[in-house]
Amino acid sequence: MSDARPPGNGRVTIKEVAERAGVSRSTSSRALAGTGYVAEPVRQRVRRAAEELGYVVDATARSLKQRSSRIIGVLVSDLRNAFYADLAYGAGRRAREAGFTMMLVDDGGRADEELEAAHAFVASRVAGVIVTPVSDGAAEFLRRQHMPLVEVDRVFGNGDAVVIDNRHAARTTTEHLLSLGHRRIALVIDETDWTTGRERRQGYEDALVAAGLELDPELVVSAGWNADATEQVARSLLAGPDRPSAVFAANNLLAEGVWRGAMDLSLRLPDDLSLVAFDDAPWMSMVTPGITAVTQDATRLGAEAVGRLLDRIADPTSPARVITIPAGFQRRQSTSRPAS
Repeated sequence: MSDARPPGNGRVTIKEVAERAGVSRSTSSRALAGTGYVAEPVRQRVRRAAEELGYVVDATARSLKQRSSRIIGVLVSDLRNAFYADLAYGAGRRAREAGFTMMLVDDGGRADEELEAAHAFVASRVAGVIVTPVSDGAAEFLRRQHMPLVEVDRVFGNGDAVVIDNRHAARTTTEHLLSLGHRRIALVIDETDWTTGRERRQGYEDALVAAGLELDPELVVSAGWNADATEQVARSLLAGPDRPSAVFAANNLLAEGVWRGAMDLSLRLPDDLSLVAFDDAPWMSMVTPGITAVTQDATRLGAEAVGRLLDRIADPTSPARVITIPAGFQRRQSTSRPAS
């Protein structure tokens, strides 16, 4: 028998693998799936035959038979943002270590795209889903389908989640600015409907109240969802004579917009303005002066989320658990005492 399979005969089947290895189809299936008993010499023979023939396991057929797969769905908001890219990397690495494949979808921060992706995950019979939710729609749908689910970075439901301690990190960051002598500290934020934005604003307010300062609503500035929109907002905020002496940007994209706005106005950091960001990004250590930032281990967030998902898959009836990861703080040169 020739070692090569004639071309044009379609996809290699498990029957052909069994015939090449000289075993039954059921033995071939067990050997390739790693389930059930198969003598080690036979297992190696079957796998060698599959490799020679170029056989690929039909994941769809296996999913239909087992009612689930060795695939984990990961749904993130914006892969252009390094935070989500790092989170996906951590999730994928942890999934591979556990023998799972990651199916990654970027929903662009849109609730309709997120729900569409959730439907696709269910149709693909994934084993479970990790999501950085932008609304409660997708999560509610997945829970109705009894799909194992872990929310990461922000939370809409009462199920499993992996998050950063946003409120504490925002409070200590604001306290850093207060300790330098700043009293007019602006918070530039995108939203407060999600737990991330809401908790970061709460931490900012906690620090001001503890310092005996009145909350000035004019210093809490709502910006857009990207650096370009934030740049325009920042220029308006910083152009007036009563501008803040420090700005706390609630994420890395907002920080980029504020930094651009300050550069547009020829403001010097930290002489004219102190700037601190929630969520470090590579560019912050590449500019001069470097930007002081809260650090989040997004890779760990993704890995922890997959770990929690695997626990949920193994024990569907266990109590929900929220894993909170502490944030770090990277002080660079963008903060100093305010000018007299």
